[in-house]
Amino acid sequence: VGEQVLLKCSFKSSSPITDSLLVDWTYRPLAGGQMETIFHYQSIPHPTTVGKFKDRISWLGNVAKGDASIAIQSPELSDNGTFICSVKNPPDV
Repeated sequence: VGEQVLLKCSFKSSSPITDSLLVDWTYRPLAGGQMETIFHYQSIPHPTTVGKFKDRISWLGNVAKGDASIAIQSPELSDNGTFICSVKNPPDV
């Protein structure tokens, strides 16, 4: 609680990394409920502009090195849940 948390995500692709590469981070609260997209990357980072993670997510990734990690500032216990990193690098998924 209170310290920045790093959510690591690494990937390998059999296709060359291009501007078509997409990264999506989704979140579902521990108590269950709706999955929500909290971060999107395509050529540039697009942190969410709504919801509980608004203004708290930073891109730490480097897609050229197979890294799609993010950080969450000022985490709270209520942030507990499932975080999923999804990388698509057409035609590779």
